[in-house]
Amino acid sequence: MKQRRFLKVIKIILFVIVAAVVLGFVVKELWNVLIPPIFGWHVITFWQAFGLLILSKILFGGFHRHGGGRDHWRRRMKERWEQMTPEQREQFRKGMRCGRSPFAAPVEPQP
Repeated sequence: MKQRRFLKVIKIILFVIVAAVVLGFVVKELWNVLIPPIFGWHVITFWQAFGLLILSKILFGGFHRHGGGRDHWRRRMKERWEQMTPEQREQFRKGMRCGRSPFAAPVEPQP
C-alpha cells in the first residue's frame, strides 16, 4: 500500500516537472515569435519564460485547487432545485432560455 502511494506521488511529481518544462518552452517560443517582431522587445530565455509563467499564475490564476468551488456550486444548485415548486422551476427554465437572470421579475411584453 505504501509502495503504491509512493509511486503515485513520484508519478505526479514527474508529471508536474515535465508539464512545467514544456509550458516554459511554449511560452518562450510564443514570446520570441510574436513579441519582438510586433513590439520590438528582446527575445527571452527559458528561465525568463518560466518566471513569466509563474508570475502570471500568481497574478491571474492563484494556487488554489480547481474544481472544489464548482462542486460546491453544483451541490447548492441541486438543493435549491429540489426545494422549488414546479412553477418556480418552469420560471427558472424560461429565464435561462431568454438569456436573463432566472430570478428577475418577469418582463411584460410591450405592445
